[in-house]
Amino acid sequence: MLPARKLLRSGALAILFGLTLSCGSIHDSDEYFVLVSANLQLPYWKAAGAGFSKAASQMKVRSDFTGPTNYDAKAERDALDQAIQKKATGILLAVTDPDLLKDGIDKAVAAGIPVVTIDSDAPSSKRLFFVGTNNYQAGFTGGLRLAQELKGKGNVVAFTMPDQSNLQDRLRGYKDALAKTPEIKITRVVDIQGDPRIAFDTATAIVGKERDKVDGFICLEAQSGKEIAGVLNSYHVTGKVVIAMDTDQETLDWIQKGVIAATIAQKPYTMAFVGMQMLDNLYHHKPPSLDADWSKDSFSPIPSFVDTGSGMIDKSNVQSFIEAGKNLASATK
Repeated sequence: MLPARKLLRSGALAILFGLTLSCGSIHDSDEYFVLVSANLQLPYWKAAGAGFSKAASQMKVRSDFTGPTNYDAKAERDALDQAIQKKATGILLAVTDPDLLKDGIDKAVAAGIPVVTIDSDAPSSKRLFFVGTNNYQAGFTGGLRLAQELKGKGNVVAFTMPDQSNLQDRLRGYKDALAKTPEIKITRVVDIQGDPRIAFDTATAIVGKERDKVDGFICLEAQSGKEIAGVLNSYHVTGKVVIAMDTDQETLDWIQKGVIAATIAQKPYTMAFVGMQMLDNLYHHKPPSLDADWSKDSFSPIPSFVDTGSGMIDKSNVQSFIEAGKNLASATK
């Protein structure tokens, strides 16, 4: 029997091979795909939008990249409803609030529109499958690095948005990794509610009143790491460990300056690029049913989860990461 990881890789390769074959097929002028983002202004989602648009342009199909311009689950629900009203061929959805978006997802599937989630999932909905990071593993990796940086001892504050299932998985990964070092304790979990000002204000308060009680900061989303680093730098605070998430330029700059120890890099471009290809494949090769529970079918024509991978960026490889990003940007212009 093959190990689970090899099975996942083999399945993903088979899927992508099938997609490669289908890309040669003739596309309909009526094909219209939509990526509904969680926050259009974040560099993370701009990278996803670029991947989505690139895949759509290669297949010469129409596409839209839409969603709220800040963290607003209700506005994202409205954007999803608009995509359904426009009779999208397929929808790629970044889930902010799985409970709030469930009805919209189920409505789309009932109307014959396949919905694939990326980055964050809504597993209780009728979405077909999830494309993104193994978030538990990303958190576990972060926890191991945190334990190394703290030398096995210290108090830590976590910054997150607890309603999102992907961030729940990351925190669970951190906690499991830190279980091996019981002298490291997560003493507080802060809900930033999608607002970087909350991260900034909380870090400022900690530096002012609890500086000696907090040894590290873990950031389960993209916005808080750079805010915390800015506060630490402004108050000339050293010796604190910051583990960030994602790779916007400010976060990378703080790594180069030594204020952020490391960040966990996801692949939003890849998520959206592969997600767009898979939606197109679903259009040309429709499964027998869109609302079947394929996760329980051993002979399912679609996966339950496609892991696009993640990696650790620190001072040792941050410059090469930046150069690789510049090369990609030039190649996709």
